[in-house]
Amino acid sequence: MDQSSNPTNKYTVPSVSIATACTGASSKANELGMRTMQERAYAKRGEQYLLIKSPPASGKSRALMFIALDKINNQGLKQAIVVVPERSIGSSFADEPLSKFGFYWDWKVEPQWNLCNAPGVDEPRVAKSKVDAVKQFLEGADKVLVCTHATFRFAVEELGIQAFDDRLVAIDEFHHVSSNPDNKLGAQLGALIARDKAHLVAMTGSYFRGDSEAVMSPTDESKFETITYTYYEQLNGYQWLKSLDIGYFFYTGPYVDAIHKVLDPSLKTIVHIPNVNARESLKDKQREVNDIMHGMGDWKGVDPITGFHLVQTKDGRILKVADLVDDSDQAKRSNVLTALKDPKQKNNRDFVDVIIALGMAKEGFDWIWCEHALTVGYRSSLTEIVQIIGRATRDAEGKERSRFTNLIAEPAAEQSLVAEAVNDMLKAISASLLMEQVLAPRYEFTPKNAGPKEGFDYGDDGYKEDGKNVGVNKETGQIHVEINGLVKPQSPEATRICKEDLNEVVTSFLQEKTVLERGLFDKENTLPEELTQLHMGKIVRERYPDLSDTDQESIRQHAIAAMNVTQQAKLELAKVDANDGTPPGNSAFLDGVRKFINVRDLDIDLIDRINPFDAAYAVLAKAMDEKSLRQVQATIAAKRVNISEEDARDLARRAVQFKNERGRLPDINSSDAWEKRMAEGVAAFTRYSQAKAAQSQKDSSNG
Repeated sequence: MDQSSNPTNKYTVPSVSIATACTGASSKANELGMRTMQERAYAKRGEQYLLIKSPPASGKSRALMFIALDKINNQGLKQAIVVVPERSIGSSFADEPLSKFGFYWDWKVEPQWNLCNAPGVDEPRVAKSKVDAVKQFLEGADKVLVCTHATFRFAVEELGIQAFDDRLVAIDEFHHVSSNPDNKLGAQLGALIARDKAHLVAMTGSYFRGDSEAVMSPTDESKFETITYTYYEQLNGYQWLKSLDIGYFFYTGPYVDAIHKVLDPSLKTIVHIPNVNARESLKDKQREVNDIMHGMGDWKGVDPITGFHLVQTKDGRILKVADLVDDSDQAKRSNVLTALKDPKQKNNRDFVDVIIALGMAKEGFDWIWCEHALTVGYRSSLTEIVQIIGRATRDAEGKERSRFTNLIAEPAAEQSLVAEAVNDMLKAISASLLMEQVLAPRYEFTPKNAGPKEGFDYGDDGYKEDGKNVGVNKETGQIHVEINGLVKPQSPEATRICKEDLNEVVTSFLQEKTVLERGLFDKENTLPEELTQLHMGKIVRERYPDLSDTDQESIRQHAIAAMNVTQQAKLELAKVDANDGTPPGNSAFLDGVRKFINVRDLDIDLIDRINPFDAAYAVLAKAMDEKSLRQVQATIAAKRVNISEEDARDLARRAVQFKNERGRLPDINSSDAWEKRMAEGVAAFTRYSQAKAAQSQKDSSNG
């Protein structure tokens, strides 16, 4: 993982570059025709509730086929219902001759039961025919039905939960579900689990939502067996793709004047323009598409077969540009979509060069040749950003490097909507930080001198007692790091969270706007411990309320360690990197971790004293105009906040720990800023408590 510039043109895009080992393991199949992730999921096929967390292009749809066929043929289930968020994704579950590759059965969907291909839109007014079709399927002998989330919701409302007894319900793009009672699919999922007579398989490449709502309640989530296949494992096991860059580029003025600073016509590119209601939009989406094409070259007409625009570049090449924005002629757009989905062209690199979209070409859109996902403005959620990045992470012959670039309008002094601009910028940085975490190897944190982990390589000198040991598992990419004072998880659930779910905890942390604002831009008035201990501690307690205090503290420490080790490794690499644009070696990230650890004794107190946003600020300072950066800092710093009652309570709790460790309470006159803040918290908590007591006494006397 390394800071890098865009080597294809003269404009620098601050980015993080993730290098891979190209082992080819991701595409190797076993004797049943299963790749690594699919084999891992199939091993858990006997579980009633399965949650598959696996990145785009890892084969989740085929993994579901293997599991569903076994449940129908060996486990006594009657049927399988596959539920996808939009009709276009239904094609991912089309017929597959699995026996041809060694499996026991073929996957077959009768044409009338792929309701994603049926006419009509998914809304109550016209959905009755599809609900009738679901009812007919449930009463029949056929085994597999594919429908959208909307059709499934309407069917459950009309037919009842009991209609799905003894059947498998598989929900693709599971992050669309929410534990919020207003989310109908989430409520129906809860009802299915409460009835406990259906089997469920949930699949997602991003197990979190952009609105910071929980996908499932902790009680429901605990019933699922989780299969985790990381982005790192997926990318590391590719045959061709060697590196992925993630970055953002700030611009001023109309985005169509700036986009060609980062849009390289020689790269296979998906451009997502902003929604017409977005601040970046010019309020004329077709004009924006025309301006983007004009910047690439001279328009030479439209291909009569595919509907692609033909644009001639300055060097004489003819670019084929698919316009998915223009919806003025549905027949034309349908023609373009049909061309893009043509299975005969899937392996044809020269079939299309640039795709321009607005709301399409995200989830489930598979163009293996895409080298650059270029997005204008912040999209609606972190989840959406992760899905868009997934469009560029497919492996394809000869495709060695891919990238994601987010164009963000730079907050300028003359702008009236500075706060809105800052908000978009924070979200873009948040997405970048999240993807760094998602793409990093998983960590195995243990207390100091806990001993070597089996399967980990500790270098030429091996594991040493009292040494600064960093081990790596070459098969999984996991990194073992020892930390002084680390609290070990006590329960099996906390152990599982520390091994598998830290990214979900970090995501919640990054979705806290206050955390981002103060961590990035108000360092003079924000202590790192307020972020790492108070805010992360609060997130863990809210996320896992039933765990013990010890387990909650262990999860907090593991989550903040994962984030800070990743960020500090990036900073260490930036110090020595020549920024020449060449992809880093596949051991670069591990080298950065070792550099960070080798110059200090790593303990949890040190980790808590590191601002998790230091590395992001270093990139930001290079990307932004200094005047704009100062303005943002002033905007954030002006939003002074007093110690809230909740923060005062948390600070008082930390003060009790401080007293237990040192035999005295924190001193408000201490030169140590964190000790002083804890003392201020105790004083504030005392004031809140006294005010409550006084109010209670007043209420009693009045009563």
